[in-house]
Amino acid sequence: MLLLAATAYPALRIGSEFMPPLNEGTLLYMPTALPGLSAGKAAELLQQTDRLIKQFPEVKSVFGKAGRAETATDPAPLEMSETTIEFKPAKQWRAGMTIEKLTRELDAALHIPGYSNIWVPPIRNRIDMLATGIKSPVGIKVAGPDLNVIERVGGQIEQLIKTIPGTASAFSERVTGGRYIEAKINRLAAARYGFNIADVQDVITYAIGGEDVTQTIEGLQRFPVNVRYPRELRDSVEKLRQLPMITRQGETVPLGAVADITITDGPPMIRSENSRPNGWIYVDIRDRDLGSYVKEAQRLVADKVQLPPGYSISWSGQYEYLERATKRLEVVVPFTLAIILVLLYLIFRNLTQALLIMTTLPFALVGGFWLIYVLGFNMSIASAVGFIALAGVAAEFGVVMLIYVNQAVKRHEDEGRLKTVDDLRRSIEEGAALRVRPLAMTVAVVIAGLLPIMFGSGTGSEVMRRIAGPMVGGMITAPLLTMFVVPAAYLLIRGRKLTRA
Repeated sequence: MLLLAATAYPALRIGSEFMPPLNEGTLLYMPTALPGLSAGKAAELLQQTDRLIKQFPEVKSVFGKAGRAETATDPAPLEMSETTIEFKPAKQWRAGMTIEKLTRELDAALHIPGYSNIWVPPIRNRIDMLATGIKSPVGIKVAGPDLNVIERVGGQIEQLIKTIPGTASAFSERVTGGRYIEAKINRLAAARYGFNIADVQDVITYAIGGEDVTQTIEGLQRFPVNVRYPRELRDSVEKLRQLPMITRQGETVPLGAVADITITDGPPMIRSENSRPNGWIYVDIRDRDLGSYVKEAQRLVADKVQLPPGYSISWSGQYEYLERATKRLEVVVPFTLAIILVLLYLIFRNLTQALLIMTTLPFALVGGFWLIYVLGFNMSIASAVGFIALAGVAAEFGVVMLIYVNQAVKRHEDEGRLKTVDDLRRSIEEGAALRVRPLAMTVAVVIAGLLPIMFGSGTGSEVMRRIAGPMVGGMITAPLLTMFVVPAAYLLIRGRKLTRA
């Protein structure tokens, strides 16, 4: 009981996460800039960051992309760039360098004003974005009817999140930070010169936006040929106001005489979820587990941010997976234990002995908790799978031990040598002694099979270590439980009946 109580120390200090980070051999750098970034400046920043990243000796190649690709499945704004970093083999890295240390050095070297850095594995990032739309480990979604209120609430949350220990970066989307050129047609002035609304709109459309007049075919590809005014005639609001319009009498009238052309604010991109406009906050965390971080952030946001009526906050990203998996485990684990109890009852046809093994299972998990605490692992789905497997192995140890003890007790009872508690003790010792060598061999084989996983490396080894860790630690306490606790508990239960008889 003291050992089980002592396990509360590591159990309460183990963090939680959905899945451990995977070393995919590549890294994705996904900074986000403020709205209004020009295409030229985006290309300049992309080249600058690529050069800085390529200076690191561990980097093999760098490839960056700004904005969206030519596909409807990639609605990335120009302010979001993606740089894929391919690393050299680990044996060519500097001594003592790890992916975590390298990420910190990269982040320190790329502190660009106006950029919010996020470093994520590419494959995992794509899965997260396809499932939740969030590119960072933690995402906060603010939903409501008014974009201005959403941006204000998002800004408050961003400032609060930055104060939480473990925050690597936090960025709230500026949902109203776009800049647009707006042309309001003056109907009276247009009519005075003999123009209708369509005439003015055609000039704005064709001169500024252009018109596709034909196509050029190059192999299997087709490219439109767009005709519009040269850039030097339309690269400022003042020049747009001077665009010529020809009246029916052949006179030239500037566009500014029939339309008010101004720069106005607006949303750069409108996100919606569940038919409600959204604003998202991207949060990258470092040196802290996901579960405790989000709990602290939720408490802070709930205490400090006052949501107007009609607005809501939801937490997404990898935390959404963790929350969903936790709820599922709350059903799966009791159901698994119930199945084990039924199987134990079918084996012994004795509810007392079945419950004896079930009540000893928590003691078998002690070693698993201590080992993952010493190794610095967080509790994840992989660790939960390892604990479930450990519970099955511990139950198997207990079953075999009780079978041997029952056979010894039954043999002594048939021979008439089971009359006192001392006789029962000798019978239990005889049955338990027969199980020492097979138990030791089983434990040795299990540990020998798991040690290569514990010390292995490569893609996926992080997940496998989380599965194997609880079982390796449990192989220390589960055999001790089987050898000492199960026979002692059997003696107490059976000895009481013998005393009454």
